[in-house]
Parts: sequence; structure tokens; C-alpha cells
Amino acid sequence: MKVLILCTGNSCRSQMAHGFMQAMFPTMTVCSAGTRPAERVNPIAVKVMADVGIDILSHTPKSVEVYLNEQWDYVVTVCGGARESCPVFVGEVGEHRHIGFDDPSEAQGSEEYIMSEFHRVRDEIAVAFKQFGEEISSNV
Repeated sequence: MKVLILCTGNSCRSQMAHGFMQAMFPTMTVCSAGTRPAERVNPIAVKVMADVGIDILSHTPKSVEVYLNEQWDYVVTVCGGARESCPVFVGEVGEHRHIGFDDPSEAQGSEEYIMSEFHRVRDEIAVAFKQFGEEISSNV
């Protein structure tokens, strides 16, 4: 089973989803990418994932172009708000899914509020991708 998780920058939500999928479903091939990849994974995303025992420190944002010539069972977009446009994957895909989340890197305010947004979105991603992984595992 091959799953590609897409967003714009591949620095936060898609990296957290990638980390959860790898940890919860180690027999699946999981990758993540973005249409405009950032220079690095968001350091707050790295921290909040480490808080739950998942290390994404070695992850690097990648361009979706890296994966266009591969066949994927599922391509999942994780963009959320109305201001964002979800990337479109034109490679060979069994099924497209959208599981949207707010972008915690856009949170503004106190450090406490920003951290709470990262924790909230991380926890939402954990629940959604656990359900998704269990669903697609049972379809095999």
C-alpha cells in the first residue's frame, strides 16, 4: 500500500500526517510532498510530534514532482481553509482523498496560543489518519 500526502509547503500538516502514518502503519509506504516546498520542516511541528514520541526531525520538504512518475494507491490532500488551494496530483493514483486541517503555522498571537493550535491540529491529524489507515488496511 502506497500513500502520498500533499499540501502546499510540505512543512507542517503533511509532515505530521506522514509521521503518524509511518508510526501507526509501518508496513505502508508513506511519503509527503508539496507544490511549493518550504526550505525545512516547521520546527514547532517537529516539537509537537516529538511530544508524542514521533521523530520527524530528519524529514525534508519535497516537491510533488519527485513522485509524479510513481504509482500511488492513495493521494491525500490536507489543505484546509478557504484561502488555500489544494494541490492536484496528476500522476497514476488509485484514489484521491481530501482530509483538510487548519494550518497551525498561520496562527497568530501569544506563544501559548500558537502552541495550542499546533497541538490541536496535531491531535486532529492523529485521529483522522488513524481512521484513514485502518480503513484502507481493511480494504486489502
